[in-house]
Amino acid sequence: MKFLRLLATVVCLALAPPPSALVSAFFLPNISSIPPSLLPNVSSAAWNAFRNFSGCHAGERRDGLAKLKKYFRYFGYIPDSPSNFTDDFDDALESAIKTYQRNFNLDPTGQLDDATLKQIVRPRCGNPDIVNGTTAMNSGKEALVNASHFHAVRHYTFFPGTPRWPDGQIDLTYAFLPDNQLADEAKAVFSRAFERWSAVTPLTFTATDSFAAADIKIGFFSGDHGDGEPFDGVLGTLAHAFSPPNGRFHLDRDEDWVVTGDVTASSVSTAIDLESVAVHEIGHLLGLGHSSVAGSIMYPTITSRTRKVELATDDIQGIQVLYGSNPNYNGSSSTTSPSQERESSDGGASRASGSRWAARAVVAVGLGTLLF
Repeated sequence: MKFLRLLATVVCLALAPPPSALVSAFFLPNISSIPPSLLPNVSSAAWNAFRNFSGCHAGERRDGLAKLKKYFRYFGYIPDSPSNFTDDFDDALESAIKTYQRNFNLDPTGQLDDATLKQIVRPRCGNPDIVNGTTAMNSGKEALVNASHFHAVRHYTFFPGTPRWPDGQIDLTYAFLPDNQLADEAKAVFSRAFERWSAVTPLTFTATDSFAAADIKIGFFSGDHGDGEPFDGVLGTLAHAFSPPNGRFHLDRDEDWVVTGDVTASSVSTAIDLESVAVHEIGHLLGLGHSSVAGSIMYPTITSRTRKVELATDDIQGIQVLYGSNPNYNGSSSTTSPSQERESSDGGASRASGSRWAARAVVAVGLGTLLF
């Protein structure tokens, strides 16, 4: 075994680019045949400890509930909260849980049941679900949901004030943080993600080398990177983006990003499909908020080893309210042909050959660190 590890390391070093060419993020080749013993030992989720609160309800006191309250404050469910939380299951936490449950189509019991905790610990977008104490997700639609025409209720949302790019600015440029030194394959992922939105709107997106002058600025960062929304390592919050016309799009450099191949076949349990996250965050860049429709791109969470890149009807209707339709759009809710997509959650049965990676013994090379 020691010989195999040594051999694998030698191969990795031989195939790795020089230090000057390394990107500042983990990009995973999609290899499904690497023995588990050679894979890194990482936690299944940044918030995995929250699972210990199963069955917890109002009136109880549990060690660590203060951290859960911080989670809900971060995503907008506990507004105007004190700086120091207690470990008491108080009225504020119960109210936050009920609102969260309604937003995610769960039974609003106010208790930390297994279904609620399963949703809470899923990797997700770092943008809040509730901004300035208001939400247009499910919890903000009770009156409409109970109306006789409930089927007509929209689920797409906008940022407060409905910001959008100006009418005269439909040809948007984007650029990548030079320090990330992204390879062409990674850049192509973002190009495809932008194309999904331009296919249904009059907007166009063009890459530029001028990061300072670009309308949309894309970068990978770790931890606290100066915008008040620090990343938290593997899983947890994956990325966040600002409403128009700010144009900032930040991704957590510590994630195990999959650029090519079938993410559902990855041997790495923490593998995240880069294009899936990019399509979601571009929706924010254009003015969309989060949706309660689980199948929509703008749904806040996505599990690891999942690919979800096709715009749903809810996404298309929302973005066209802001910008109108692409003259060539045919009205289909699909932005790609079925043969181009495979969507599966938690390592489903869908598989791709990944032949371009089959000859490599590398699981991931990033920041000069091998995962062996």
